[in-house]
Amino acid sequence: MILDLFAGPGGWSHALSVLGVRDVGLEWDLRACATRTRAGMLTLRTDVALYPVWPWVGRTRGLIASPPCQAWSVAGKRLGLVDQPLVHEAVADLAVGRDTREQLHAACQDTRSLLAAEPMRYLHALNTVGEPEWVAMEEVPDVLPLWKQYAAILRRWGFSTWTGILNAADYGVPQTRRRAILLASRIRTAQPPTPTHAQVAEPDSLFGPGRARWVSMAEALGWGATDRPVPTVCAGGGPGGGPEPFPSGSRQTLANARDRDTWQPRHAGRDVVLEPQTRGAGRTTRHDTRGPTSASKVTHWKWSLRSNNQTNATVRSIEEPAGTLFFGHRANECTWIAEPVTTPPEGNAAGTPDPIRITAREAGLLQTFPADYPWAGNKGQQFSQIGNAVPPQLAAHLLAPHLNVPFDPDDFTLAA
Repeated sequence: MILDLFAGPGGWSHALSVLGVRDVGLEWDLRACATRTRAGMLTLRTDVALYPVWPWVGRTRGLIASPPCQAWSVAGKRLGLVDQPLVHEAVADLAVGRDTREQLHAACQDTRSLLAAEPMRYLHALNTVGEPEWVAMEEVPDVLPLWKQYAAILRRWGFSTWTGILNAADYGVPQTRRRAILLASRIRTAQPPTPTHAQVAEPDSLFGPGRARWVSMAEALGWGATDRPVPTVCAGGGPGGGPEPFPSGSRQTLANARDRDTWQPRHAGRDVVLEPQTRGAGRTTRHDTRGPTSASKVTHWKWSLRSNNQTNATVRSIEEPAGTLFFGHRANECTWIAEPVTTPPEGNAAGTPDPIRITAREAGLLQTFPADYPWAGNKGQQFSQIGNAVPPQLAAHLLAPHLNVPFDPDDFTLAA
């Protein structure tokens, strides 16, 4: 079997399902387990740090691990960096069968830091019977030194190893998510998958096909495609009489706009825009592809995604990949923000649409989960699962060589 430690909502598992394989996931979070169950994934709800290793010995082909990143992430306090020497010590001890976790855990500044050492406990036990055949691990970039320590130990055990930082956008993920990766194998040379995408498209050459341009958020979400609608916001009734995102100041999501049929087919140019509808004769009228039905001036809006509410937040146009998606508290809310492409009419400056929070469906698509992925829990819990998950399309690129199965990126449907 394939054992998936800290399995989360199923980033690795969904990639394996696309490749025609299943894994067994160990996960503690109740909502992530519920999501996995809805998605038909084999799951044990348990604490990875407490679960015994002996049930897996003699039956494990591959081991996957994405320990919780909150202790190391730039989105948090990064106390994992303070605890890093203790984590290195725990890995070294576990590699020789010495369990000092209890003492080291008491000295850690963040109780989650030592979870990054847990995979070594499993690897040491499995190695006694020549398992696993391969290993794939993922974490935030600051964990790379720890992965290098793992790699040195695995090489002594007969593995070929590779460690490094990969950008998910280079593999067709509409997000410039950089992650530290460890790949190891007993039967093949461990190496990173060949990138399929680049920031600027590359032409074909004598050495093979060129790389496609990074996938944009607009492409992933279906905004502006010839057979997809561009969202249209409603106008009138807002402060100062200007257009507002939705009637009566409602902070509805863009997904709800689709459900309410306030989307309008339109061929988009370089900038995917939103056109406010006009209100006349007591009812809302619509624009067709030829232009407005009202003589009043129409303001075009170009939309971007802001990664959080902090001053230095990453802001990306929808014609680019998203920045790294991370959630967890209100300061990390991702929101769509609008900028006028054409100058608003005089006195209408207050009509700029308010920021609109990204939906779970949209965030999932930007992580390359299916549009209908069955996220469980309330919105906050869903966002937390999405932000912590491995992008399945990146995972599939990493896993396909170990499984010796072909991988066609077209198997991932970014927009439904």
